[in-house]
Amino acid sequence: MKMTKSEKNGTLILSVQRGNEIIVEYSKKEIINKINSFFGYRLINVIKLQASNSEKMQNSKKKLTISSEKYIKKINEIKNKDIRSSLSQLINVIKND
Repeated sequence: MKMTKSEKNGTLILSVQRGNEIIVEYSKKEIINKINSFFGYRLINVIKLQASNSEKMQNSKKKLTISSEKYIKKINEIKNKDIRSSLSQLINVIKND
């Protein structure tokens, strides 16, 4: 996820398994609406896709789970209380998945 200086209207970069790019491309607006609805404000403005093979995606998920403490530390440094809280919730969802 990439955020602007105002920490709003960010860009979400999704790794998508090859062959599923078109499905996700047509679902971008729905994904953005659901994420923003979950957080209660416009956190994501744009979604960018990166094609990936399934083995690489599985390894990425493992890396996020293993290094989640690193992300928690970074999240705690964010000044905006709402964004900090929302990202903490997101990390908890990922850890429990």
